[in-house]
Amino acid sequence: MEIMNHLLNRRLNESASSMKIFRIAPMCLMFRITTLGLLALPVLFVLSAGFGRAPIIVVPTIFLMAIYAWVWLRFRPTQFVVHQDVVEVIWPLKRRQISRDSISDVRIVNLRADVLIANLRDLRPQLGWKMRVGCGGLWGGFGWLWTQRRGIVQMYISRFNDLVWIERTAGRPWLISPERPQEFVQALSSSQSGAAQPAVAVEDPAARARR
Repeated sequence: MEIMNHLLNRRLNESASSMKIFRIAPMCLMFRITTLGLLALPVLFVLSAGFGRAPIIVVPTIFLMAIYAWVWLRFRPTQFVVHQDVVEVIWPLKRRQISRDSISDVRIVNLRADVLIANLRDLRPQLGWKMRVGCGGLWGGFGWLWTQRRGIVQMYISRFNDLVWIERTAGRPWLISPERPQEFVQALSSSQSGAAQPAVAVEDPAARARR
């Protein structure tokens, strides 16, 4: 019994040591301004109803707050966890796993922050026309990014710079914004037994500045 407990604890320790947790990156300035504006709407509605000027507005206020709660709990991920064999995306009410065997390429890309419909600068030739489908502006952009050439991309971003593009051999690509993106990319390229190694490309900041 003691031997079995020892082996179990050893396996758990090895699993924990190979696991790396990355929270979603802090919001960029544009998303912060948009989020503050959207969060102010229910407050303004409640104040208006409290002064008796628009009592009927209470119902849409409750509906709006329910949408906000749904976005926070189901659309905005909180963590990206790199395990030995999978990448786990964690929301408050759900989880999804990406097999590391299915990852063929990982690289850091950037968006243009001057447009709200995600206009990918680094991936424009590969994707063609793009349109966001899902939540946009409240705490970030979450949901689908429809592209002309690649179809649907899973997009969960809280800023426009230093994003991580995950290319997959099977399944949709992912575009995410973990904190410490270079460390995240390097964690995916670390050696693992029995799993294919993704091709990793980290954008040189000096090269980015020259563009």
